[in-house]
Amino acid sequence: MRSEREMFDLIIGIAQRDERIRAVYMNGSRTNANAPKDIFQDYDIVYVVTETASFIEDENWIKNFGDLLMIQEPDRLDQACGKEMDFERSYGYLMLFTDGNRIDLHIETKESMIDRYMEDKLTVPLLDKDNCLPIIPVPTDIDYHVKKPTEALYFSCCNDFWWCLQNVAKGIWREELPYAKQMFEQTSRVSLDKMVSWWIGTKHDFNVSTGKMGKYFKKYLPESYWVMYKETYSNGNDENMWNSIFVTCELFRTLAGDVAEYFSFTYPIQDDKNMTAYLKQVRSLPVDAKEIY
Repeated sequence: MRSEREMFDLIIGIAQRDERIRAVYMNGSRTNANAPKDIFQDYDIVYVVTETASFIEDENWIKNFGDLLMIQEPDRLDQACGKEMDFERSYGYLMLFTDGNRIDLHIETKESMIDRYMEDKLTVPLLDKDNCLPIIPVPTDIDYHVKKPTEALYFSCCNDFWWCLQNVAKGIWREELPYAKQMFEQTSRVSLDKMVSWWIGTKHDFNVSTGKMGKYFKKYLPESYWVMYKETYSNGNDENMWNSIFVTCELFRTLAGDVAEYFSFTYPIQDDKNMTAYLKQVRSLPVDAKEIY
């Protein structure tokens, strides 16, 4: 596997030799001092170019980066699916190489760069032939820190959590596995993950990021809570799904109670009690039940 130094020498070297490429900058986890470093980190690179057409029309230049295991061109895929795209401004290549390295490379014109360059505070300039890149501060992940909830957002999260669980429950009873699983993951877990992030925020003065899709939860949660969080995932067995639901409820109420205390919010305890009783009732219903109560 090529080293980080080799990859940067390659990325910058290609840009230096190609007159169409006028600047190079990087964003993503490699610019974030707080992000864990490992062998799977990709290189999020942007080439600022004089034009995009020649790159797109003859993609042999990509071979200079190494032997490809697979490539994805998301802009081309989006266009093929009917989405309106402007290839003249920017275009992207997601490349996985046979040595395990990955480069997410975007080419963009100077006009496109001016519109986007300062949007992400995790940006580092690597090469600037024309001094066209604006001056920016030292990279920071502050934009990705957990944000404090308002009382309205907190209540909405709690309300969504308890309300949507009745959909999960009926999906299990009806033996509609795809519906039940997706309803749980797309509603209940979304609310749980918000509360987990807020709880972590309260423990760190809201100066940390829990990562994309909560990937740093394990880092910040106490071991006992992390064990509970893992148990919120289940397989397709009804009993295991029910067990995971009640673990989810227990974890949610624990974290939500702490968050409420931190902000002097009011936790909707009656919704909790009512829906917990309802879930227990649905769990006990026979498959041929004619009424819920």
